[in-house]
Amino acid sequence: MADDEVNLPLSSPSEPTAGSSGTPQDAANGAANAIRIIVADSEPIYRIGVRKIVAVEDDLRIVAQAESAEGAITAVGRFQADVMLLGSRLSEHSAETVSAVLSIAPSLKIIVVITELAEEETVELMRRGVRGIVTRSIAPDLLVRCLRKVNAGETWLDNRGVSWVIEAYRAQASQLMTPPDRVRLSPKEQQIISGVTQGLRNKEIAQAVGTTEQVVKNYLRKVYDKLGVSDRLELALYCMHHHLLEGAKPEAGPRLISKSGQVPAATAGSPARP
Repeated sequence: MADDEVNLPLSSPSEPTAGSSGTPQDAANGAANAIRIIVADSEPIYRIGVRKIVAVEDDLRIVAQAESAEGAITAVGRFQADVMLLGSRLSEHSAETVSAVLSIAPSLKIIVVITELAEEETVELMRRGVRGIVTRSIAPDLLVRCLRKVNAGETWLDNRGVSWVIEAYRAQASQLMTPPDRVRLSPKEQQIISGVTQGLRNKEIAQAVGTTEQVVKNYLRKVYDKLGVSDRLELALYCMHHHLLEGAKPEAGPRLISKSGQVPAATAGSPARP
């Protein structure tokens, strides 16, 4: 069989099973309302086992099977399905396969079948949009229950997996709520920024702090890079919103005031760059 080959179940799911009762019409109605399943797994014996489990359930129906990741993607495009049983062994990166499948069929509910639960893989699969994760050793009755629950919109994951997912989202939320580290500024940088927020030009700042105009320009370029701003006005606004100079203890030096003796405010007319 080719790597991307897709095949249908050997027996018709609409046929009544041994010992079943009811008319052919009842069987037809049951097949029409059954949960449609795609089984994608690299091991034929597993696919056969799932088919035998599903065959005795009136409300479950396998519509296609695949033995590779490419085959699973092809099956999703060719067959209408409600749930997919996706073996994690189909590819080295099962999470990527999940994303590829859901890009074609966003409403498809995917249950990933893995050998053993692992925290990193579990969290990543849930983030990618899977609705359930089961091990290959799951009992037949639990697999049937899982298929029904997931099709009904529920998530199937054991207690350990639930704890991993909760901790991952809790850590993510904590990271988002934690304010970024305060930018470290040297005393000289604080003095120069103070001059900018007062509306002084580079020459006036240089005179006040006892340095040259070119040195002030060099300091401002470094400050822009540190704070992620592009001009003097953005720097002044950044200082105001982040209280950048509050609590700062700049080194002793001349008071930063204009020649007129006034403390001017930063304006939009200030030069865009140093």
